[in-house]
Amino acid sequence: MAVTLTTPNTLLGVFQPKGDAAKLAANIATVVLGTLLITICAKINVPVWPVPVTLQGFAIAALAAAFGMRIGVATVALYLLEGAFGLPVFATGGGLAYLAGPTGGFLIGFLGLAAIVGYAADRGASGKPLTLFAAMLVGDAVLFVLGFAWLLVMAGQAGWIDQSNVVASAFAKAVQPFIVWDILKMALAALTVTGAWNLFAKR
Repeated sequence: MAVTLTTPNTLLGVFQPKGDAAKLAANIATVVLGTLLITICAKINVPVWPVPVTLQGFAIAALAAAFGMRIGVATVALYLLEGAFGLPVFATGGGLAYLAGPTGGFLIGFLGLAAIVGYAADRGASGKPLTLFAAMLVGDAVLFVLGFAWLLVMAGQAGWIDQSNVVASAFAKAVQPFIVWDILKMALAALTVTGAWNLFAKR
C-alpha cells in the first residue's frame, strides 16, 4: 500500500525511503507535517469578512504538487478533520460551527484543489511550470466555485449580503477581490515546486 501512495514524478516520491514500512512511516509524517504547514499559512491572513485572505491556497497547491494526489488529499482531509474536532487550525479558529460558516465551501474546496494539482503532479507536471500552473488554476477555479456556491446557500439574511442582488453581492465581496491574489499564489506555488524539482530531483 505504501508503495502506491505517491509516484516517482513527485518530490516526495523521489526522496522517500526504499522499504515499504519506512515509506509508510514517512508518508504519515509527511501528512501530519503538511497539516502544520497549512495551519501556519492559515494564520498568515488579512482578516476581511466574510472570507479572509490567507496563504492556505498557496500551501495546499504546493504540497499537492510536491506530494501527489493521494498524499495531498490525505493531508487536506486530516487538516479539515483537525479543524472539525476543534483544533484552531483555520484562519480564526476551528470547530464544526466554523466549517459550517461562510468559509466552509472554500475549506471543502481545498480537497478539490489538492486532488487536481496532485493528479497533474503524479503525471509529470512537477518539472513543467506552465503545465503545473495551469493545473493549479483549474483546481483554484473549482475551489472558487464550491466556495461561492456555499456562500449563496449561506446568504439567507446575512448582513454582508445585498439581499436585493445576492449573487452579485456575494461574488463582489467573497470572490472577486481574491482572484488576482490567487493567480499570484498559484504562480508562486508552481515556480516553487518546479524550481525544487529542477534543483533536487534531476540530481
